Amino acid sequence: MCLAIPGRLIEIIAHTSGIKMGKANFGGIVKQVCLEYIPEAKVDDYVLVHVGFALSTIDEAEAARTYELLKEMSQLQELEVPEIREAMSGGP
Repeated sequence: MCLAIPGRLIEIIAHTSGIKMGKANFGGIVKQVCLEYIPEAKVDDYVLVHVGFALSTIDEAEAARTYELLKEMSQLQELEVPEIREAMSGGP
């Protein structure tokens, strides 16, 4: 399963190789991303990024919904881990 994470595009960089690159903010973490698949992207757009490649643009509301779902998934995983450990060890 592939997961694309939303980030806000904060800068577009003219890379020396000719590849369109940018910097995206992922909840306070800034990473460089390739914009070749979405050349129409502009600063302040929200982009979905998978393994460093921006694949599409989304609106701010969709980005917020995605962040909330990711947070919920993380919390669920944290809740499930002790239960799994208990089951594997034979009980509480």
